[in-house]
Amino acid sequence: MNRIDQRFVALKSTGRTGLIPFVTAGDPSPDAVVPLLHGLVAAGADLIELGVPFSDPMADGPAIQHASERALSKGVGLKQILGWVGEFRKKDTNTPIVLMGYLNPVEIYGYERFARDAVAAGVDGVLLVDCPLEESESTAVLRTAGLRQIFLAAPTTAPLRLTELCECAEGFLYYVSFAGITGADKLDLAPLRERVAAIKSRTRTPIAVGFGVRDAESAAAIAEFADAVVIGSALVARLAESLSPDAIISAATQFLAPIRHALDQRTAAHAA
Repeated sequence: MNRIDQRFVALKSTGRTGLIPFVTAGDPSPDAVVPLLHGLVAAGADLIELGVPFSDPMADGPAIQHASERALSKGVGLKQILGWVGEFRKKDTNTPIVLMGYLNPVEIYGYERFARDAVAAGVDGVLLVDCPLEESESTAVLRTAGLRQIFLAAPTTAPLRLTELCECAEGFLYYVSFAGITGADKLDLAPLRERVAAIKSRTRTPIAVGFGVRDAESAAAIAEFADAVVIGSALVARLAESLSPDAIISAATQFLAPIRHALDQRTAAHAA
């Protein structure tokens, strides 16, 4: 098992719901990336999704698009990002890191080279938004190297395709709570709960729900039926208002702390 698998085993054994924050690598400050990662862990993150900036996103809403644009304008790329992960690993050898982005930067970097360098840096998984299951043969070298490839499922995923995704899922399956872009506010809990339950009946792979998770209330509601919650756009937007590394870490801590508290309160209530 790699760190992702180990973390979800630990979460399940304690009845906790995982908290997975997403931040864009290099935004709002390249100098703050490593301290920010440590700050997220200190604030209660169980796994971290580190976004790889890309110029032509398919699923990202305005907050993450602008974050990517700012990072790209500062020259942030995969080599630098892997260096940050390696620096993070000098002090934290336990928290899983998933790189989330698109195929183009990986293809330009070179699949075999990326697989080797990512594993050496301490990356645990990749979520490539524009690499569907049908095209995953091109990324087989990443999985062979030990990286978990995280796949996406959505309300529009057809039953047969969902079955195929469940059979191939590893690490965790990222369930998109609604058809749309990141950052929108469209959570409808009843069908979401039903859909996640249907997926869980088909796979033992943990289910993380993202898109539309904005605060402690929405995170706690999803924690009733998901194994983890992913929160990105709301956090990215909050960080964008900060200028210094200290302010960035403070903003991340203040944002995540009530969400972690809400998730832990739910765990305590169920244990009582």
